[in-house]
Amino acid sequence: GTPLASRSTFASPVSLRVTNDKEMDLAIQQISMSLASGQKPVVIGLAADSGCGKSTFMRRVTACFGGASKLNPIGRETNTLISDMTTVICLDDYHLNDRQGRKKTGLTALDPRENNFDLMYEQVKALKEGKKIMKPIYNHVNGTLDEPEEITPTPIIIFEGLHPFYDKRVEELMDFKIYVDITPEVKFNWKVQRDHEERGHSIESIKQQIEARKPDFDAYIDPQKNKADCVIQVLPTQLAANDKTHLNVKLIQCKDVDHFAPTYLWDEGSDIEWVPPRSKLASSAPGVGMKIYQKNEKWAGKDAAVIGMDGKYDKIDEMMYVEKQFASTGSKFVGEVTKKMLEYEGQPGSNDGTGFLQTITALKVREIYEGIAKVKVPAQAN
Repeated sequence: GTPLASRSTFASPVSLRVTNDKEMDLAIQQISMSLASGQKPVVIGLAADSGCGKSTFMRRVTACFGGASKLNPIGRETNTLISDMTTVICLDDYHLNDRQGRKKTGLTALDPRENNFDLMYEQVKALKEGKKIMKPIYNHVNGTLDEPEEITPTPIIIFEGLHPFYDKRVEELMDFKIYVDITPEVKFNWKVQRDHEERGHSIESIKQQIEARKPDFDAYIDPQKNKADCVIQVLPTQLAANDKTHLNVKLIQCKDVDHFAPTYLWDEGSDIEWVPPRSKLASSAPGVGMKIYQKNEKWAGKDAAVIGMDGKYDKIDEMMYVEKQFASTGSKFVGEVTKKMLEYEGQPGSNDGTGFLQTITALKVREIYEGIAKVKVPAQAN
């Protein structure tokens, strides 16, 4: 929120007695996570299927607000990630039944009937009003519903999971909506890589698993992408036929969204296709190397500015050259996008369009927060 020095009041009086370094750290966290008087949290929704690299994306977003993100320190299993200014809540916590209960109903967790939307709505609304909640916990380790945990609102709250935009009441509370759209072909390739090559499952069993979830995914999860303000879409590469290792990643940015100014390459509104020379951007991608493009499209009937990156780059620090060609990235200094990408070197998508476009989306979330909350996040936050 606002710098501490300029805060005249807190939402509630805070008195702190500090006797050692650990207490000092806790005190600072308590102050920095507090909402300023009258400040309401900004609420972001992220919809995506499981196994889509959401956790890396969430860390990229929270890193833009400063401080390390960590699991809520309740001393037991939790899905809630907190940092100085952010809280990330996993919507799996609103499952109606535990794993055993779902075996009885015969429904998947993708089915809306297995999720408590009334409670989700009440709690998103309460947090947005700056109130504490007692939120349920779905334990992914053993599939049980555990004792609730207390969540204190922070300046920015992110709800991530399968159904953030499914229920209209919940959707309307979101200040900005992001959807991660992994196309079926890529999802299959990823699953083969993880379950077949790394875990030894048969290709046949992987196909059956995907087919079993497909009807529910198509019916309840996929349509939410039409409600998103911003979509990160991951497609197979177009640089070479049957290439399963390279990706074509698109950032679809809907226009006329409050506080959201889409990023663009060189000239806003122009259709562009650009292949940086390998001498400036080393690339092991097939054919010409990394291809970057910009076009204008419709997304669910809305005008959208699209940025795409097809292929891989070998060295993240060389992306500084690419970053300089973009305007309106949400960065506070030249090179911030590349700097943030280097912090996540080795993470999924670090060397393709995923890393670059997720980072820009993360910086846009910060920009949107600043626009709504009318505060500035310090540039050196990392």
